[in-house]
Amino acid sequence: MAQRPILEYPDPRLRMRADLVTVFDASVAELVDDLLEALYATRAIGLSAPQVNDRRRVLVADLSGDGSAPRVYVNPEILSSTMPGIVEESCLSVPGVVGNVVRSTRVRVRALDRFGQPFERDLEGMDAVCLQHEMDHLEGKLFVDRLSPIRRLLFRAAGKSRRRAV
Repeated sequence: MAQRPILEYPDPRLRMRADLVTVFDASVAELVDDLLEALYATRAIGLSAPQVNDRRRVLVADLSGDGSAPRVYVNPEILSSTMPGIVEESCLSVPGVVGNVVRSTRVRVRALDRFGQPFERDLEGMDAVCLQHEMDHLEGKLFVDRLSPIRRLLFRAAGKSRRRAV
């Protein structure tokens, strides 16, 4: 299948909240496969369904660097989080922008796998950060929403300048 295009800011579809997955059929498996294909094609570490214009609460992650450790989270929810830290983030949907945000560096997540089977997992470090970043997409949020107020103003001003130049 052709790789799904990744939506970019300021596309309003990135601000829409994703819906719970209630039926686990072939379309969910296809979405997961498409997300993983796009993830590896872009050499990213995480990707959520809203970024490819799908309104379902599905995200994938693979921090292995070689495609050997794909993780699928359907309807994820964070049960606990600890150890906040300042981390540098970027996003496929906000190209060219890098910024420091505060995220928990330890989380416990409950989710369903691609077949609808429940699991819980403890994540630390970049695994925890990546999960939270992608879960924000499921809520219609972008990492730039977590930047300091001054950085958000600079980001918005730069965005307005880019739109005027087009």
